[in-house]
Amino acid sequence: MAEQVLNQFRSDKALREDCVAIYEAMGMDLNTAFRMFMERTRMVRGLPFPAVLPEDQMTKADAKKAIDELRAEAKDFPEMSLDEINAEIRVARADRNGRKK
Repeated sequence: MAEQVLNQFRSDKALREDCVAIYEAMGMDLNTAFRMFMERTRMVRGLPFPAVLPEDQMTKADAKKAIDELRAEAKDFPEMSLDEINAEIRVARADRNGRKK
């Protein structure tokens, strides 16, 4: 067996708790998950997942402009009651179910 070493680092408590819960749901502990991460790092000789910046980043002003444009488009659509919405859903489901047969 290879010589064992201790790896220590600090992390946000909530982040750690979330990750522990995820890995426990998968049937493993955090230490096993980190060993898997390290093995995969060695296999691919780099980060074992894509680590790139998005090509385009939306600014807050761009997001606000997009939302305002969508609101302007939506104002031309007539308001629908809950009954009308449910009726459309029933028709769409009936149509979909009719095509499945």
